[in-house]
Amino acid sequence: MQLHPNAQAVQDALDAAGARDAAGRPSRVRVLPDAVHTAAAAAAALGVQVGQIANSLIFDADGEPLLVLTSGAHRVDTAKVCALIGAQRVRRATPEFVRAHTGQVIGGVAPLGHPKQLRTLVDTTLEGYDEVWAAGGIPQAVFGITYAELVRITSGSPAEVA
Repeated sequence: MQLHPNAQAVQDALDAAGARDAAGRPSRVRVLPDAVHTAAAAAAALGVQVGQIANSLIFDADGEPLLVLTSGAHRVDTAKVCALIGAQRVRRATPEFVRAHTGQVIGGVAPLGHPKQLRTLVDTTLEGYDEVWAAGGIPQAVFGITYAELVRITSGSPAEVA
C-alpha cells in the first residue's frame, strides 16, 4: 500500500533519523482504518492509554511556530510555555498557520516531516511510558516510538508543559 505523500514524508524523516520503536525496530508509519482526530480516539484504536498519545500541537509564539508534543492525558498550559520559551504571547495556531509551517492538517500533524525544523518542546510526562504514539502526517496515520527517540529525532527540549 502506498502512503499518502504527507505520511511518506514522515516515514522518510523517520528513516533518515534512524528512528526506533520500543522494540528496537525501525519506526514505521501505520495507517489505521479510520481517522483519529483526538488522543482518545487514537488510544482506543491502538489499545493503549490516552497518556501514551503524543499530541503534536502547533502554537503561534510571537509569530513563530512552536511545536509542543504533549501527552494526550492533559492540556498545555500556554502561560507556562510562554515563560519557558521567553515569549510574550503563545496561542493556539490557526489551521492556516499550521498548514503553512508543517504542510499538514490539524489532527494529523506529525512531530517531523515538515518543510523546515520547528522549535519543539516535548512533554516530560511522556517519559513515563515505554512506548508513545504520534501522528504520521494525516489523521489516520500514527507511529510508535520511545520518549528518548522522540526527543532525539525532533531535537526537542524536554519540558513540563501542563
